[in-house]
Formats: sequence, structure tokens, C-alpha cells
Amino acid sequence: MTEELPFELVAKMPGFEVRLYPKHVLVQVVTKGEFNSAASQAFRPLVNYISGRNASNEKFAMTAPVLHAPVDQLHTVSFVLPEGVKLKDLPLPLDAKVSAVQVKEHYAAAVRFRGLADYEHFKAYGDKLLQTLKDAKLKPAGDPYYARFDPPWKPGFLRRNEAIIDLTEYPSKGKK
Repeated sequence: MTEELPFELVAKMPGFEVRLYPKHVLVQVVTKGEFNSAASQAFRPLVNYISGRNASNEKFAMTAPVLHAPVDQLHTVSFVLPEGVKLKDLPLPLDAKVSAVQVKEHYAAAVRFRGLADYEHFKAYGDKLLQTLKDAKLKPAGDPYYARFDPPWKPGFLRRNEAIIDLTEYPSKGKK
């Protein structure tokens, strides 16, 4: 079974849930273009990196989800590295397109959905989540980004996806 990015479920709200994500490390590639083609362009360098195409030939397990943050025509596609991996210990990428970042602990709102991962589908859920957060008087810390949990060969109606928005804060820390 594929390891997933852990989180603490903080609250279930109408239409979304609030999560507390721990500190974690991402490897990522920024590409330009249309949503689906940008994700495809970024995928290969990331797979190569975790498959050992890095300065020390170190391999990492594939984890879920694959994150995709579109902003205009730029797309940041990220792989979450396994729990316990530290940024300072990562081997250097051999492909200049690949970079690594440390993500600090943070709150986020998320909504799950099934289906194909095209831009219109994701955007509809992201837009609805933004409005729902506004109605709940929660402040987004940025734009929606998207999480894909399944391989491309899994039938669309079975695929698990999420729209996620980081929050600036969450007032009832520690309460479920």
C-alpha cells in the first residue's frame, strides 16, 4: 500500500474538513502550459529523482498524493517524500528542473471527490471550497491546489482527488 501524507483531522465542517499537516518535504518541478500537459511534463523528472536519478543514486518510495498547484500558466507539481525524510539529507537532483522544499506544519481545508483530474473538475471544487471557506469566515493562505491519489490507469470514476487550500490559522487548535 502506498504511504500517504499524514494529517490530523481537526474538524469536519459542512462541505469540507480542516486538517493539520505536519512538517514534510516535497520534491517539485515548475512547468508552463495547460493543466494536464504541465502535470505530465513535470511527472517524469520527479519519478526519475525518486527512482535514483540523483547525486547519490538514492531511491525513495512513491507516496500519495501528487500535488498540483496551478497559478496562471505556471504549474508546480510536487511529490511528497516519505515521512521522516529531512531536507538537509536529500541528495542533489541531477535534473535542474527538480527542487526540494520543506513545508512547515500548517492547517488546510480539503474536500474529496472522485473522477478524472482535469482542470475544469479541479477548478470547480477549488472555487466551491474558496466560497465555503469565506462563508465559514476562514482565511485562505493562498489559492487552491489539487491532490491526486491514484495512478493514471485507474478508472476515472474510482480515482480519489482533493482540492486543498492552506489556511492562515484555525481558531480551535487541538479540538476535534
